[in-house]
Amino acid sequence: MDAQDESLLTLLQTDSKRTNKELANHLGLSTTAVFERIKRLERKGVIKGYVALVDRKKVNRSFMVLCHVKLIQHTKDNVLQFEREVQKLEEVSECFHTSGDYDYMLKISVADMDAYRQFMVTKLTAIKNIGSTQSAFVIKEVKNSTAILLQTLT
Repeated sequence: MDAQDESLLTLLQTDSKRTNKELANHLGLSTTAVFERIKRLERKGVIKGYVALVDRKKVNRSFMVLCHVKLIQHTKDNVLQFEREVQKLEEVSECFHTSGDYDYMLKISVADMDAYRQFMVTKLTAIKNIGSTQSAFVIKEVKNSTAILLQTLT
């Protein structure tokens, strides 16, 4: 990956709907060169996919919760079972296996407190081997970015 690839990725992270011609003009490359670079980055798995970013408020999912989960035991089977089950929960947009007092941190988006309670009672705590949970309710989203900072290491 070179500086042009990094610049291209930065532009795509800002707006992936730009045309190859727009990207080429910005980078000083031909449209063919931009197309080939994008295809190479996709093949290598650097670009994993393209998505639409949805406004949580407009789809009635603005109540965001960060939930820590502690497992009863840390056996391989328990860890893998929890990870399989949490992937099925549509309310969970992100799940991280973490160090510290809790084993996992989940980012959950639902309509309101009632919906969160329903989610906890019927879905999350129904997963076997959960020892405890701790929830923090988001008061204000100060920064939300999907972009990854890219810098040339030369």
